[in-house]
Amino acid sequence: MKRGMAPDVGVPTADARATLRLARGVTATWWYTVSVIVFFEVMIVVVWLATLLEAGVAPVGLWTVAIGGSIWVASTLPLLSDYRHRTDAGVSARSPRVLIPVLIAAAYGAASVVITESVLIGLLPVAQSLMLLNWPRRVRGRALLVVTASLGCAWIFDARGSFSDAATLGDASGWVLLAFYSTFLPAMTVLSLWWWDVLVTLDLARASEARLGATQERLRVATDVHDLQGHHLQVIALQLELTERLLSRDPHAALDTLRAARKSVDDARQGTRDLATRFRSVPLRDEIENARDLLIAAGLATEAIVAPDADRAPASVFGPVIRETTTNVLRHGGGRRASLSFGPVGDSWRYEISNDLTPGAVVNGDGSGVQGMERRVSEAGGRIEVLSDRERFSIVVTIPVQQEGRR
Repeated sequence: MKRGMAPDVGVPTADARATLRLARGVTATWWYTVSVIVFFEVMIVVVWLATLLEAGVAPVGLWTVAIGGSIWVASTLPLLSDYRHRTDAGVSARSPRVLIPVLIAAAYGAASVVITESVLIGLLPVAQSLMLLNWPRRVRGRALLVVTASLGCAWIFDARGSFSDAATLGDASGWVLLAFYSTFLPAMTVLSLWWWDVLVTLDLARASEARLGATQERLRVATDVHDLQGHHLQVIALQLELTERLLSRDPHAALDTLRAARKSVDDARQGTRDLATRFRSVPLRDEIENARDLLIAAGLATEAIVAPDADRAPASVFGPVIRETTTNVLRHGGGRRASLSFGPVGDSWRYEISNDLTPGAVVNGDGSGVQGMERRVSEAGGRIEVLSDRERFSIVVTIPVQQEGRR
């Protein structure tokens, strides 16, 4: 079993595969980002509790900070979930998924001010929740400056002992760490989200590169066909026109030009065969490798199992089938995983491609692409099976081994 990626349908280079492997870690990077932000929030609550305990705050106040902090940290998870699927529309302050977490942060902050008499501790939950919203890019930077400046002022305000118990809190050994950590927590959060935005941008660029590679390949094929057929058709048209002019005056010369036109038709047919053979000449192992790379480039976790003697199979049949089924998955799959397998089973060659389906996805197994594959496979003495249920769609093609001489 081998894994890899490439943005084009041609044989992928090592550099291209290494680049596209980065896309497989996008989801893992998101969960890493979430875990880092949540870890920051949990640690700030722990530091608060340690500092308040040292400052001699009553147990009721400690439990309030601990339980309220847990609820506040949990309330930031919906905001992070929304941020993962953020759009350019910006934040909607009226959305319950935005309003409820911000209100929880505000309530927790107000309770913290009452218990600790620290403006910094009371202001941070609201500031942190606001930084998790889907602000436009320019607004986010300005909001971060305002929030950080406000927390810095609150730090100075608490250090001066403006509240009766703040001076006591300020005497705790962990106060400086708490104040510094609290002031710059929003900045660390924004940096983590910025890194995620960079990864998303790179992933979109990768997907665009894969689509562009496929489009360029189709354009190259279309250009080759146009150049080949256009040249021969133009020659045939001129020869037939000359035949028409000579027919009444010189029948023998007209017959010669007619024969030349027929030869041009044969040349066009042979050129078309040669062109098709050039694309069919790709070894089946490379065909499956390219198919897997395209699926991975499209964001599907894909694995392929290929028999060592796969290149002995009839490439003229399996090559187009592999390309068509890969296109079918890219066009209609919509899932997250796909698998390909190819090799001898008994006295037949067996190829299978399958992918999972998103809920509610409708896949038509009777389209023109499947019908074309059925004709091609039946002509080779094989059969094709389309298997589909609510969660998975599969196409299985089997061709007798004795048909391999038709390649």
